[in-house]
Amino acid sequence: MKRGFTLLELIIVIIIIGILGTLGFTQYSKVVEKGRAAEAKVILGQIRSAQAAYNLENGAYTTAITDLAVEVPTSCTATHYFTYGVSGTAGTATRCTSGGKSPVFGTAYTITLNYATGAWGGSAGYY
Repeated sequence: MKRGFTLLELIIVIIIIGILGTLGFTQYSKVVEKGRAAEAKVILGQIRSAQAAYNLENGAYTTAITDLAVEVPTSCTATHYFTYGVSGTAGTATRCTSGGKSPVFGTAYTITLNYATGAWGGSAGYY
């Protein structure tokens, strides 16, 4: 009697490993993108603090990011995955889509932070 695996058994094992690998990669990609979104949350928090200080000093929020004492990228750079902007009531981080910084699932999204309420928002589930 011969011992070993049949071709059918090997094919089934390879298919199962392929399915598990696909599921694992998808979950890994989501975790990586959430980690990159953490960059936006930290910088938006710094912008919020700077806006609060600006508001105390001048009586209103600024709409020019250069008025704040926070260095943030306003265009895609080699070290950041988002560009940042400010409005009268909220800071916005927009995911870069150029320069090899494309999101894992290919679509750009935004994350916003309301200065007054501290409420997070945006166009994706990463906030």
